Amino acid sequence: MDVVWFLVLSAFIFCIGAAGVIVRRDPLVILLCLELMLNGGNLALIAFARMHGGEAGQIFALIVMVIAACEVTIGLGMIVAMYRNRLRIDVDEMSELRG
Repeated sequence: MDVVWFLVLSAFIFCIGAAGVIVRRDPLVILLCLELMLNGGNLALIAFARMHGGEAGQIFALIVMVIAACEVTIGLGMIVAMYRNRLRIDVDEMSELRG
């Protein structure tokens, strides 16, 4: 299989995630769309690593996966804090958590 197909799929996944971040207002859906964007980038990194025959793209993809896990942990913590304080779950009003 040619690397171009992997890059097209990567761009398609990234665009779906970017559209979700722009359109939606629910923080949980925005986190999921950010994950889609990061996975699209990971697929592109691994495709380029496969094309060049090196392992650097795979190592960078692992680093991005660690960063994505940290991002989800912090984001879900913020959403739980908003539910506990009975705040409105809206991205535009997240400034109420400043402390």
